[in-house]
Amino acid sequence: MGRAFEFRKARKMKRWSAMSKAFTRIGKDIVMAVKEGGPDPNSNSRLRAVIQNAKAVNMPKDNVERAIKRASDKSQGDYKEVLFEGYAPHGIAILVETATDNNTRTVANVRSYFNKCNGSLGTSGSVVFMFDHTCNFRIPSEGLDAEDIELEFIDFGAEEVFADDDGILIYAPFESFGAIQSELEKRDIEILSSGFERIPQVTRQLSAEAVTDVEKLLEKIEEDDDVQNVYHTMEETTN
Repeated sequence: MGRAFEFRKARKMKRWSAMSKAFTRIGKDIVMAVKEGGPDPNSNSRLRAVIQNAKAVNMPKDNVERAIKRASDKSQGDYKEVLFEGYAPHGIAILVETATDNNTRTVANVRSYFNKCNGSLGTSGSVVFMFDHTCNFRIPSEGLDAEDIELEFIDFGAEEVFADDDGILIYAPFESFGAIQSELEKRDIEILSSGFERIPQVTRQLSAEAVTDVEKLLEKIEEDDDVQNVYHTMEETTN
């Protein structure tokens, strides 16, 4: 299996979001999608993707509908996507994806986490090049074969396709999201969930003590309500 498979396996085992955090993230995603393309999922491909993700984490339909209604209200503030880059102790690179309605607050909070945990917040471009920005789609495995899907979707950008207990996963470069989404919909293949991830090109193995130091920083960052995702170059095990 390739890097995307190993990344997904380790991340699922160690850092999968709590349900309440997932609901918060999706709520913000709905606001950003509606502000960008309107409240009708039939004409807003980004909103369609977010609604699929809401179903995947069992977010109640009423919650989704209320979030769309709130987002359609002109008085509803918008969220801005801001990427933070820095280093944890022991030279581990960290990327922090946030969605915030108050950038001053978010910058101050993220900087404080790095400072308190002996890390350092970097400048734009300081570590992002160490990660591949990817998109992914999960589709049902019933009646479909991962190898066939891989061959059929190479022309649309698919780079790695594999099956797990929850279906078939398609990984591709960030830029291929629209083409793959359109082709899956054209073929009436159900999209169970989709999203974006940043996969480290190289990871570093640390001692147990060093891992604890890095984990302290990761936990502080992940607890922040403005944080959507956190990625790093520390090697994660599935044990």
